[in-house]
Amino acid sequence: MTLIKSISGIRGTIGGKVGDGLNPLDTVKFVSAYASFIRNNRKTDSNTIVVGRDARISGKMMEQVVTGTLMGMGFDVVNIGLATTPTTELAVTMEHAAGGIILTASHNPKQWNALKLLNERGEFLNAAEGEEVLSIAESEDFIFAHVDHIGKLSEKDYTDKHIQAVLDLTLVDVEAIKAADFEVAIDCVNSVGGIVIPKLLKALGVNKINELYCTPNGEFPHNPEPLPEHLQDISVMMKTTSSDVGFVVDPDVDRLAIICENGEMFGEEYTLVAVADYVLKHTPGNTVSNLSSSRALRDITRKYGCEYNAAAVGEVNVTTQMKATNAVIGGEGNGGVIYPASHYGRDALVGIALFLSHLAFEKKKVSEIRASYPQYFIAKQKVELTPSINVDAILSTIKEKFSQYDVTDIDGVKIDFPDKWVHLRKSNTEPIIRVYSEAHTMKEAEEIGAEIMDVVKQLAK
Repeated sequence: MTLIKSISGIRGTIGGKVGDGLNPLDTVKFVSAYASFIRNNRKTDSNTIVVGRDARISGKMMEQVVTGTLMGMGFDVVNIGLATTPTTELAVTMEHAAGGIILTASHNPKQWNALKLLNERGEFLNAAEGEEVLSIAESEDFIFAHVDHIGKLSEKDYTDKHIQAVLDLTLVDVEAIKAADFEVAIDCVNSVGGIVIPKLLKALGVNKINELYCTPNGEFPHNPEPLPEHLQDISVMMKTTSSDVGFVVDPDVDRLAIICENGEMFGEEYTLVAVADYVLKHTPGNTVSNLSSSRALRDITRKYGCEYNAAAVGEVNVTTQMKATNAVIGGEGNGGVIYPASHYGRDALVGIALFLSHLAFEKKKVSEIRASYPQYFIAKQKVELTPSINVDAILSTIKEKFSQYDVTDIDGVKIDFPDKWVHLRKSNTEPIIRVYSEAHTMKEAEEIGAEIMDVVKQLAK
C-alpha cells in the first residue's frame, strides 16, 4: 500500500492499515487539515467548498467521507458528483466558493485515489500553501464545529454549465464544426469523460460519434494514462470506421490525446502545439509550457512573432508563469491545455473544442496538420542512485560542466543545445534522477540522454 503526500495533493492506494494508503481515517485527517487551512487563510466571505469526483470504484466512498468531514468542520458543501477536474475548478468560481476538493488519482490505476486541493479561484494550491496543509495534518490541530454550526450539504450538476462555458468561448466556432460534419471516435476509459465528452461533441454539432469505453463505472479497460502503447483499441477503431479524428482522455479529463484519421498517434506533446497554433493564428500572444515539454511550442510561438517562456514542472508553476507573462495559451506536454480565456486549469473539453475549430478552419486531414509541425522526439529515462548520494551536488556539477550552453536551473537542470535539450530532475519520492531529452529523431534524443546519464553515473561514483 502507498500514501504519497505532496504539495499538489494527497494520493494513495485504497485499503490496508492506517497510514499505509488513502483510507477513511487518513482522508479525514487531510480533509480536516485542508478545511483548517481554508478557515485560517480565508480570502472570501464564502463558507462553501465544492467537491467533485471521477468515476473510480472508491469514489463514492471517498465522496461521503470527504463531504461529511467538511460539514463536520463547519463548511457548507456543494457536491457536484461525477465531474471532470476542470468542471470542478469552474464550479468553484461559479459558486463563489472558498475552495474545492477533486477526488481523482488522474491517470493512476483503479486502486488509487487522491485529494486534489483547490483555492477560491478554482486553482491548485501553490507550494507554500500545500506545505501548510501538510503541516496542519501532521499536528492534527483541528477544531470541529459544534452541533449548531455543522455545515449543510447540497447537490448540483455542473456538466452542462461547463459545456456551455466552452461553447461561449470566442474561438470555439460551432458553426464551422457543424458545417464540417465531422465523424469523431472517443475513448473515455470508463470514467467521467463518458458522460461529458459525448454531450460536448453533440453540443458542438458533431452527430457521428463512435464511442469506446464510455460507461462511467471506474473499470478501466486499459492503463488509463493516454500514452500510445495504451491506445491500440481506438487506433483499430480509426482504421475500421470513417472517423476524421479520435480523442482520448484520462479518468478526470484534464489530459487530451489525439488520434489521426489513419489510426496513428498525433502525439501527446502536439495536442498543446496544435491548439496553440490555432489560438495564436487568431489572437497572437505569449505562450508557456513546462521545461520537460516539447520545443515545438517555442517554434510555433516564434513563427507568429510572439514570446515563449518555460516554467518549472507542475500545473501551478505553469499557470503562475502564464499570469506573469500574460500568456494567451499554455499547458503541459502531457496533453494538458490551459486556456486563460476559459480558466487557469488543464481542460480536455476546451482542447477538443479548439482543436475541432482548428480542423474545420484548416480543412485538412489530422495527419496533414500533424505533418506541418516541427518534428521532435522525446526520450524519457532515469538514473537510479543510492539514497546516500547527494543529488543536488551532482546537478550543480552538471550545470557547471555544461555552462557554455543555455542552462536553466529553476527545476533541476535543463541544458539547451542548439538542436536538442536534456532535462534532469530529481525525484521527490525515490533516489533517482529523471532524464528527459528531445531531438529531431528518437535516436538522437536517446543518445544525448545516455551521454548525460553517463556523466551523472561518473559523478555518483
